[in-house]
Amino acid sequence: MRAARLIQRRKAKWAETSSMAQDRQLREAIAEEILAREDLLAEIRGNPELLIELVFLVVDKDQKTVPFFLNGVQREFIATLNRAREDYKNGRVSQISLLVLKGRQQGFTSLVTAYQLACSILNRNFQGFTLADKSDNAEAIFQNKAKVPYGLLPECLKPTEKYNNRRQLLFEKLNSSWAVDTATRDVGRSRTVNFFHGSECAFWKDGISSVQGALGEAFTGNCIKIYESTANGYNDYKKMWDSGVHINCFYPWWKTKEYRISLRGGAEGKAFLGGLSAGKGWIWDRLRWLQAEKNLEPEQLFWYWNKYNTYLDKDFIKQEYPCTPQEAFLLSGKNVFDIPCLLARLDAISGPLKTGFFAYDYDGVRISNIRWVNEKNGYINVYWPPGPGEYCIGGDTAGEGSDYFTGHVLDARTGQQVAVLRHQFDADQYARQMYCLGRYYKNALIGVEANFDSYPIRELQRLGYPRQYTREALDTYTGKTEKRFGFKTTSLTRPTILSRLTEIVREHCDTINDKATLEELLTIVRNEKGRIEAPAGGHDDLMMGLAIAHEVRGQAVFLPEAIPMGPPDPFGRSSPWDWGEEITVV
Repeated sequence: MRAARLIQRRKAKWAETSSMAQDRQLREAIAEEILAREDLLAEIRGNPELLIELVFLVVDKDQKTVPFFLNGVQREFIATLNRAREDYKNGRVSQISLLVLKGRQQGFTSLVTAYQLACSILNRNFQGFTLADKSDNAEAIFQNKAKVPYGLLPECLKPTEKYNNRRQLLFEKLNSSWAVDTATRDVGRSRTVNFFHGSECAFWKDGISSVQGALGEAFTGNCIKIYESTANGYNDYKKMWDSGVHINCFYPWWKTKEYRISLRGGAEGKAFLGGLSAGKGWIWDRLRWLQAEKNLEPEQLFWYWNKYNTYLDKDFIKQEYPCTPQEAFLLSGKNVFDIPCLLARLDAISGPLKTGFFAYDYDGVRISNIRWVNEKNGYINVYWPPGPGEYCIGGDTAGEGSDYFTGHVLDARTGQQVAVLRHQFDADQYARQMYCLGRYYKNALIGVEANFDSYPIRELQRLGYPRQYTREALDTYTGKTEKRFGFKTTSLTRPTILSRLTEIVREHCDTINDKATLEELLTIVRNEKGRIEAPAGGHDDLMMGLAIAHEVRGQAVFLPEAIPMGPPDPFGRSSPWDWGEEITVV
């Protein structure tokens, strides 16, 4: 507890004098004592955050150099980190991985950088590594958060340097280092890392999953991993947050004590208090909720109100200063589809009636003896068995950054999604499963995307599948219009089918039954050029397959409404339409 007493002494002296000269004298004395006392050094090695408050300086929000005393949010995070370290040491958890979802300017990058710097000074063989979203941010972290604080340390605490450049500090005798880089697909492959910090990882250009693919082997078994970011829609970071694998740490804006403005009366203060009592609209409802449910003080509410008024896009405050994790993810990013509708549908759906794939006999020419195989890890989900009416199937092949083949079966009359296929096939396997799926749903009209791989279309034709979607295409040699199989995605057709899909999601979201489809639609954004696409590292194959399926509906032939066999059984019980032998694989 010697370190705690020294920290309190430093805080008291700073509160009394606010003198950098006196603080420097005290830090130098503390540094000498650390080196002279083994018990104090051992205490600090066990808790590197102590060294930060003992001798570190930081540049604050007013660009003043001041002692680095942890704020409330930083102290709360360190307590969580220390519990995780203790749980790992005692075998209660298998890894130390923390996700920090935060508002703006709460000091996490400064804290984690200083923590790594402290570890590299105190320990042998420490290998710390930070990845930032952009190159200039990486260099700013190194220069402002590491190199400047390191340069201001008492000289006696600075180890012998081998490198001290734009992005790395390497201490030769300790074999310890800390480095920073930009998050890319190939970063860190040759490294060994026992402390990792991902800064603003929700904004990494190549996505978290791609970067992790390169870094995965670099992490030691006991590596501390900290991913911190403001939210950026439903992307990889949201998937990590929902996975249950990591320790989720959310810090709402009001935990930063500086986020308050004093009410001194005057016209502005009176207008604010009047609105707080009787104001109409989202902001006043939010302020009253914060007051009643979160017990925030008027000065905090006044700060939030002022911050809200600075934004032209008022929804921006929900991303930059979120009040709940759900709000942060829900209202950040440039989402294309109706998020509330999708979330409501996710809450309402149940699982598929059955999951599996089709087995069949194949003699090299034709497919026969088609049968369904139940398999919990199968790649086809059936939500409604075949029933009266007509069916259509839209398929997206693996291309343009996608690595999945997909197929959506729709009731052509209602647009109800009755089955979904998604897998990383070879093209011939995909064509055969689509053949079986189409036959199962009463020779459904199949329309497969024709841009990147026409093999499935040609294979369906060779196998003798009776019904494929046709489009009109201009023969550039003869100048004549011809009929061709498959759906062609172009700069004209793509926006059209996706615009139709946005309307379907908004107006008929209850027709979508597949969880993976709904979750993918939550991630889809509009990029800087206005193109609708998946975020970096994400997929849009289910989106495109569903959009194509709804386009294919236009060519399906509707059968008469009244068919004596009745509607399909929603619970998957015996149905005259549900043909095909079921084989349960154990």
